[in-house]
Amino acid sequence: MEKRTARLTILIDPEKKRIFEEICAANDLTPSQVVRKLVRQYIIDNAGGRELPAWLKAAGKVAE
Repeated sequence: MEKRTARLTILIDPEKKRIFEEICAANDLTPSQVVRKLVRQYIIDNAGGRELPAWLKAAGKVAE
């Protein structure tokens, strides 16, 4: 299972942030949930030969 203890800080222009937050809210998701999903999918798509944990590989098969 994932451990949500690490912090990732990104810089984004205020207008993109506002639009992103509005879209997240309209989909009843937090920005953090969306970013975590994007990161998981990016890892799965670009892992190459890396061995991934079973829970991460399973997360890529389930549509969220």
